[in-house]
Amino acid sequence: MALRSKRTTPQRAVTPWAVELHGVHRRYGRRAHPVHALRGIDLALPHGSFTAVMGPSGSGKSTFLQCAAGLDRPTSGTVRLAGTDITALGEDKLTELRRARLGFVFQAFNLLPSLTVEQNVVLPVRLAGRRPDSRRAAEVLDQVGLGDLARRRPSELSGGQQQRVAVARALITEPDVIFADEPTGALDTTTATEILTLLRTAVDRLGATVVMVTHDPAAAAWADRVLFLADGSITDELTGASTQQIAARLTGLIAHHRQPAGAVA
Repeated sequence: MALRSKRTTPQRAVTPWAVELHGVHRRYGRRAHPVHALRGIDLALPHGSFTAVMGPSGSGKSTFLQCAAGLDRPTSGTVRLAGTDITALGEDKLTELRRARLGFVFQAFNLLPSLTVEQNVVLPVRLAGRRPDSRRAAEVLDQVGLGDLARRRPSELSGGQQQRVAVARALITEPDVIFADEPTGALDTTTATEILTLLRTAVDRLGATVVMVTHDPAAAAWADRVLFLADGSITDELTGASTQQIAARLTGLIAHHRQPAGAVA
């Protein structure tokens, strides 16, 4: 299935990279005692790729995702999404970009209980100031296997079904990048596999780009590339690795990792 472009804001440059971080630092706290969450991240991820980000507690995973997705601003350095320098955007334009060109899947689902499944899915479209396309909503719900549950409310769904709604919501705007933060953390193994299959299919069949933070080597094995963070820096990576290879590399990293005082997860 080909994705239909509906880009209105801001215009993106022609680039092979979906996500670029150049010299990204993120510091918190006072100057005398700063917390270095990210220490000079340099990274470029191509369109149509699935990247997992792992690391010990305090390694900077969450800060990495927040800066890459425009949810937090780096202290220095630049972040580009599909060619757009988001560090140069004002808050209004940045909010507009997130709504129109990014998708998000979180561990907690973050569905609005008073809305139906379909209304939750089309919410990003409404927030972007556009009229929802019911045919597009039905198409996306069919893709995640919920075509017959459009009128249900989140309380009537299982945890796995709610996360499927979240994936559909992330896909509805045909985003440049889907950012997933521990998307299987609250799910059992079977349901987690179903969600990871959806994300993998979005990459392989729909040309989506997925960046996923996870602590689970089995989840990371679904990705094309696994990046390992420690003390705010990318220290290692694996490509096309198995669950066992990823687990062994992460175990080794944790064994050698010494968490500094005030580290940020």
